[in-house]
Amino acid sequence: MADERNVAGSSSSGTGWAAASAWLGPLLRVPLFAKLVGANGLIVLVALVVFWLAERTLSPESSLLILAAALMAGVVVNLLLVRVALRPLEALEVTAERVWRGDLVARVPSSPLADAHMARIGLVTNRLLDRLSADRERMRQLASKVISAQDQERSRVALELHDSVAQTLAALALELTAAARDSRDPELAERLVRVRKLVGDVLEEVRAISRSMHPRVLDDLGLPAALAHLGRQAGERTRMAVEVESNVDSTPISRVVAATLYRVAQEAMANAVRHSGGASVRLALLTTPGALRLEVEDDGSGFDVPRAEAERAGMGLFSMRERVALLDGRLQIDAAPGRGTRIVATVPL
Repeated sequence: MADERNVAGSSSSGTGWAAASAWLGPLLRVPLFAKLVGANGLIVLVALVVFWLAERTLSPESSLLILAAALMAGVVVNLLLVRVALRPLEALEVTAERVWRGDLVARVPSSPLADAHMARIGLVTNRLLDRLSADRERMRQLASKVISAQDQERSRVALELHDSVAQTLAALALELTAAARDSRDPELAERLVRVRKLVGDVLEEVRAISRSMHPRVLDDLGLPAALAHLGRQAGERTRMAVEVESNVDSTPISRVVAATLYRVAQEAMANAVRHSGGASVRLALLTTPGALRLEVEDDGSGFDVPRAEAERAGMGLFSMRERVALLDGRLQIDAAPGRGTRIVATVPL
């Protein structure tokens, strides 16, 4: 019996709450202007009735005090109404702040306190954010296709340089070596040897250009091995100590992400070798939840980032930012004159 009474009581309370919500919801969604006019009209009516009754039974001073109290109550009610009516604007402000900080999945929540105008503002804002997210996704897909096409073209040109131009130069070097060996004129033989050396130098430059345009190791062995090869080459060409580390083992990396991070590392390493004047460089590829992070840090002289980007717009740092941004990633550059440079590129997987 007690359980039946509890069930009956909860059922009646639920019915009562549903009934209260049925009339309270439309009342809360009344426009702010109507809320204020209705509340003020009710307060004035109550104040007049109370003043009329008090004037018939109390002294004039007491009547004035009661009227003043009624007016103060009206002010308090107006403030509460304005506060309640403007609460949906606070949710709109919080959503805008989250979007500004990069949280593009934030949306304006629906509120039972919002009138028709406030609800419409939240709805339109959410539609704009949905459209923005869809446009960003389409831009990411387009960026992936652009980077893939560019990488394929680089690969084609690099293969052509390696398999055609370099092979032709190698054959020419062999012919010059044979001609110098078979020549009976010492002066001509010496000239052929010098030409053979020049051809050898050109051959090495062509091979270096081929490797820089598109490293075959990136396709064959993946990004960690390509970065290790890049660091090893930088250490061999210069006196800088290059440290390469990676905790990427079986993490699948798309071709677009691999190409983007390799180009960023290539540009950052080139800047460190040419301009830093430091003794060591650290190159790291690390996995984070849902993203890959590339770090390139040197102990060189550093530089003024805003000034460098302003003086060489469209080159170097700018191209790195654009590449990373196209994949919805972010590039951080921590540098100042006299304290080295640290570049961190984070790209979502």
